[in-house]
Amino acid sequence: MKVEELALQRKRYAHLSDEEWRWMLQQVEGRQRTRDKLPTMSEIDEWWYPVRLSCEQCSSEETARYKGKVAESRYNEEGVRYKGGASQPRCMVDLTGGYGVDTYFMSEHFAEVHYVEQNEELCRIAKHNFALTRPEIQVHNTRAEDFLKGLSDTVEVIYIDPARRDKNGSKVFRIEDCEPNIVELLPTLLQKANRVIVKLSPMLDITAALRSLHVPLDVHIVAVGNEVKEVLLVTKNEDTVSRIHAINLRSSDEDFCYTQAEEKDAQCPLFDSKESDSLQGEMYIYEPNAAILKAGAYKLVGARYGLTKLGVNTHLYLSKDYVDSFPGRVWRLTGELGKEKKKLNASVMTRNYPMSANQLRKKLKIKEGDKLTVIGARLGNKPVVLLAEKC
Repeated sequence: MKVEELALQRKRYAHLSDEEWRWMLQQVEGRQRTRDKLPTMSEIDEWWYPVRLSCEQCSSEETARYKGKVAESRYNEEGVRYKGGASQPRCMVDLTGGYGVDTYFMSEHFAEVHYVEQNEELCRIAKHNFALTRPEIQVHNTRAEDFLKGLSDTVEVIYIDPARRDKNGSKVFRIEDCEPNIVELLPTLLQKANRVIVKLSPMLDITAALRSLHVPLDVHIVAVGNEVKEVLLVTKNEDTVSRIHAINLRSSDEDFCYTQAEEKDAQCPLFDSKESDSLQGEMYIYEPNAAILKAGAYKLVGARYGLTKLGVNTHLYLSKDYVDSFPGRVWRLTGELGKEKKKLNASVMTRNYPMSANQLRKKLKIKEGDKLTVIGARLGNKPVVLLAEKC
């Protein structure tokens, strides 16, 4: 039964107080809303759920598990992950515990885990939930800054997910405006932990955040099903070059790892529209996954896979030979869509094109379809409409 339907049946539960009734609705709604997002929790009968906002803002199980791997891993000089040692790292601290999803899944990689949260109700829920299957997690109802003051030993990892809203509830877009202020807190964090992991929203300016923090950092841009969900900043134990990792979970795409210098020096040829008025012969068109696009590896992704870029600001790529290992979507290009009227059933997308996808669909009177794709883009400096088949 949906929670909306249950809410209309208050009389059937007259034996419950108003507080008990609200709690029951909260539990039903929480389980229904997070069943797909947190499948492991949905299988635990006695698991408790917080209010709707906490359920909506918490990490998904997939991203939380990825953070666990990042927390317990190391990187060699080429940026390839490997596990360091056979024993578990000794201690991990989550300074902004919230609902506890990140703490729960990251705890799989540590012998000692501390959950820190200043909200008393979230601590009550977390303490109950952890007792069911993760009794080793210690719950601390206090402010992150106060917990750090009392932390005498150096821990392996500190994880922090600062709030990205101000006191009025408005979204903030600078790392300095988050709560707690990571820029001010980072020196203390680095004294207390071997590694610090900071979770950021994809909406924050990553480049500005890196400039503000002034320490070597690895950046993990994490997408799920080709939708960027979060950005992780991971401090490095050594003063080595920072690397960017573009991750697309739920896909076969490999970790696209690179440095900013590699992107700057990359040479990716641009399509010369002057050589031909049309695209000749069999060709393939590529779009990098959302994590790579968010990372800004526009030249390097083309250079690594031997592709030609449609235009400086058109992040689509061409090749005559099919590259099956490309980290993103691939179509077989059938050519330009002529001016003649032609009834089509196709999906429509636009990239660096004067019209939106909906506007182009209406203009060309295209009905929805899944086999063909109409792509509005700039080929060099020329707006074109391409027709392609999904590979």
